[in-house]
Amino acid sequence: MRVVSRNKCFVCDRIRLINDCKNKYFVKEMESGYVVLCDFQYFEGYTIFLSKTHTNELHKLKDTERSLFLEEMAIVAEAVINAFHPKKLNYELLGNSDSHIHWHLIPRYRNDPKPETAIWAIDYSERCHEKYKPSDRKLKQMKKKLLFQLNKLV
Repeated sequence: MRVVSRNKCFVCDRIRLINDCKNKYFVKEMESGYVVLCDFQYFEGYTIFLSKTHTNELHKLKDTERSLFLEEMAIVAEAVINAFHPKKLNYELLGNSDSHIHWHLIPRYRNDPKPETAIWAIDYSERCHEKYKPSDRKLKQMKKKLLFQLNKLV
């Protein structure tokens, strides 16, 4: 399965960086998509699963492709839970900003600064502040934990 995009697309650009070995947040390639850690870790373990297919809606995938994408997303979600041990995991497939389907897997913890607040209700300048970009050392540790759990499940 290859990424096909006719337009400028942020997600396709990120996938191109993965294919060029230039996306430091990349964790693992799956059959239907790519597992990456979010650039900003306001919630530790925040992971994104990028579809290899450039489309804006889940229902536009062929039945077999959709089933595989959903199955692999569930595997990624389980790996996030096993790696980071959140109290709850939020799942979101939005596409309002980037019209290329991708799952946001957002761990939530007992000690969250805003436990009842959805991530999107937290001001962008707060949740995407530089202090939430993991150091190279921390990113390497997080990727190792997540990859270990993914490999156990796949």
